[in-house]
Amino acid sequence: MNRFVFLLAAALCLIPARSHAADTRKDFLKLIDHPRVPLAPQTEASPATNDLVYERFSFASDSRDRVPGILIKLADLHGRRPVVIVMHGTGGRKEDEIPLLQRLAEMGFVAVAIDGRYHGERAHEGKASYQNAIVRAWQGSGEHPFFYDTVWDIMRLVDYLDTRKDVDPKRIGLTGISKGGIETYLTAAVDRRIAAAAPFIGVQSFEWALQNNGWQGRIGTIQNAFDTIAKDEGVAHPDSAFVQKFYDRVVPKIYSEFDGPQMLPLIAPRPLLVINSDLDPHCPLPGVEECIAATQPAYHADKADDHLGVIIQKNSRHQVRPESEQAMIDWFVKWLKP
Repeated sequence: MNRFVFLLAAALCLIPARSHAADTRKDFLKLIDHPRVPLAPQTEASPATNDLVYERFSFASDSRDRVPGILIKLADLHGRRPVVIVMHGTGGRKEDEIPLLQRLAEMGFVAVAIDGRYHGERAHEGKASYQNAIVRAWQGSGEHPFFYDTVWDIMRLVDYLDTRKDVDPKRIGLTGISKGGIETYLTAAVDRRIAAAAPFIGVQSFEWALQNNGWQGRIGTIQNAFDTIAKDEGVAHPDSAFVQKFYDRVVPKIYSEFDGPQMLPLIAPRPLLVINSDLDPHCPLPGVEECIAATQPAYHADKADDHLGVIIQKNSRHQVRPESEQAMIDWFVKWLKP
């Protein structure tokens, strides 16, 4: 009888957590929502090279924007196969991920990369496109180019992949580096179609960084935009309070409801491999540890402790070590079974 009472109490304690999870997903999806339009996909395949097929594609993300991508797979691949989506970091482009896509394709995955907002083929103002878009967001453009809009694009990519006959929609994995790592865990948190996730050097607590004056590394990735905004506001020496104000306009709730410690638990019980570094100024380790501490109970409650993996790269800054990349590939092989 005592055991029954204990289990009942434990179950009741989970009810508020499950309700909070549903509310957070709903709030985030409402924030990033765009007018839905037909995908209108376009594809262009190249002849097979070294037993691999390379395909360029694009689809409509919303009423005014198309997303270009690259897909690589084995030439003799048959049936529906698992997918791994790879997201680049700040200043990157989908072509940067081709070596990794090739490795994944050789393992039997359909490997995919797209350009994030204002990156690659979507950088219509050149290298300044991303920074300029962030300034416009501060000024009230209504966009969220800093992470959020690309999450929407990834979800639309999943919509597109779901239409393909070579894709198993129940075996879609997502990984990304830095900015792409943040987009990875945000997307996996709100879109259950992501069956497994492995964010690289992106998991962090924005709140911890604000409270402990550790925000400089992440802000440094968009320094030009931030400096322009600070100058326009007459702020000569930005502090945590100004960074918080910046976040409130450009990435609302990134340090509260949509922060790492709140979003990562929403991925449970799906497989999640967190890869960070111990000396990374972009993702300070204490903030990473807060994320892990908040996430472990969710996996434990779902009896899925083995579905949560953590790698902290030793003596490393903002970088991806080869052994960590291999660990990510092994993670997707284990859970998506190519």
